[in-house]
Amino acid sequence: MTGPLTGAEWLARAIASTGTEHVFFIDSVIRRTLIQLEQVGVKRELAHTEAGVAYMADGYARITGKAAFCFAQSVGAANLAAALQDPWLARVPVVAITGRKVPGQHHANAYQEVDHHALFGPVTKMTADVATAADLPRLLRQAIRTATAGTPRPTHLDLFGLSGEVVELGQVAEAPVIDPALLRTPAHRPVAAADDIERAAKALLAARRPVIVAGDGAALSGCGPELLKLAEAIAAPVATALGARGIIPTRHRLAVGVVGNYAAPPANKVVHGADLVLYVGCDTGDQVTHTWRVPAPDTATIQIDIDATELGRNFANTLGLNGDPKATLAALAAAIGKPQRDTAWADQSAALMAEWRVSMAPHFNSNANAIRPDRLCAEIERALPADGILVADTGYSGIWTGTCIEFNGAGQTYLRAAGSLGWSYAAALGAKLAAPQRKVVTFSGDGAFYYHLAELETARRRGIATVTVINNNSGFGQGWPNLVRQQGNLPGNPAEMLRFGPTDFAKVAESFGVAGIRVTEPGQIAQALKRALAMDAPVVVDVVTDIDVRAPEPWLP
Repeated sequence: MTGPLTGAEWLARAIASTGTEHVFFIDSVIRRTLIQLEQVGVKRELAHTEAGVAYMADGYARITGKAAFCFAQSVGAANLAAALQDPWLARVPVVAITGRKVPGQHHANAYQEVDHHALFGPVTKMTADVATAADLPRLLRQAIRTATAGTPRPTHLDLFGLSGEVVELGQVAEAPVIDPALLRTPAHRPVAAADDIERAAKALLAARRPVIVAGDGAALSGCGPELLKLAEAIAAPVATALGARGIIPTRHRLAVGVVGNYAAPPANKVVHGADLVLYVGCDTGDQVTHTWRVPAPDTATIQIDIDATELGRNFANTLGLNGDPKATLAALAAAIGKPQRDTAWADQSAALMAEWRVSMAPHFNSNANAIRPDRLCAEIERALPADGILVADTGYSGIWTGTCIEFNGAGQTYLRAAGSLGWSYAAALGAKLAAPQRKVVTFSGDGAFYYHLAELETARRRGIATVTVINNNSGFGQGWPNLVRQQGNLPGNPAEMLRFGPTDFAKVAESFGVAGIRVTEPGQIAQALKRALAMDAPVVVDVVTDIDVRAPEPWLP
């Protein structure tokens, strides 16, 4: 650097210095920076909605394990903020940058201007104004540091100027360098206190029926090997939150599946039968506990979390270990060693899983027409490469994939929506950009796909070769039978509330210049997936399924 840089030059070079290869935006914001980003080799990914921008950044961050950047102009800030809810809930570090009119135009009915801080406050760990270019280095570093430290979550910077031009045109004197380590998640790996680890080891050794429940924080920490080592040492069944599906091989003898509201029956039975539950990077919210009924509220728990405020939040009888899951599990496993353990409890849990799999086998191999979603899941499992990435939407997409698709725990990755319908397709595009050498498969319902099908154009234009499988049942399948029951004998048409289509998404895809494959019979699924995965181009596989088939129901005590 030979002299001062403009804010645009500094921001572009600073982002490039972190090793970031893709940023995500919707016009018009920081255009001068985007021009400069091309000069330093960072690819600009233009999407069609602010939500698409945020979800692409979300998927990109989850696969890279680093903070990701997304941008939107002032009038799009509300849309961008709403879309940050999913990375907030899923603990993903996304740095959002918007433009904002200068203070002299605030509270003056300026065109398209609203209070951004009120919008971003609930879905970010930090939201700050950047008034001048000189403020940019300090605040950008702090936004990245805050996004990745402790529990990763989004942050937000508001650059003055409708499109950030006040900051872009200003001068920055310092070097455009950001330590790449700031982007890494977890940014730090603290180990829980030694006395807490000792107490936890004694409690686990004394338990007759211990169970481990791993959550999103465990997946972010990448603690699968340490988790499995500890589980095997104490013969403890392992359940997961949906976000940690696949953290260990799901067919391992100790794996009992997803627990909570989105569970197949065995997991809830096992967790409820425990005399001690070890939560690892898991927030113990209502979804993973089936609304705090699994396990029973008075069950003894140990909780490992990098965020001390989570320890004992929902279970009073909790021994809290404040630390990174990977580092703390390693220390805990060392403290426990290789004890002699009675395996009867683990054997009993494994038998429940085996019995459930036997009961599901007819559905996985069903030739019924219309197609059963569980048959579709079985075909996806068979087709997914050993290093494949599966991206699932929320609702029934999460339940079907979380209960009916097995993962090898050693190369495959499962990403799921934290709750935003339509998240999966845009997130899969971001995931593919993060890992261009890996196959990325999306599982989305038709109701979810409608949200962001405009990004088919993005995929074609940018050559983002994902395989999108649409569970197309012409409606919102998760709520359909309940709505019919609630309608009962009352006159009226419940279909007006939850049914739509039918739509041929293969033809829709083709209208965007994307390959489309239509599947109407179960025998066609395998070949369609094989063909789609062989293409080095975006593909939509539209599978017509039965809306009346129910996903596995969670067990309740």
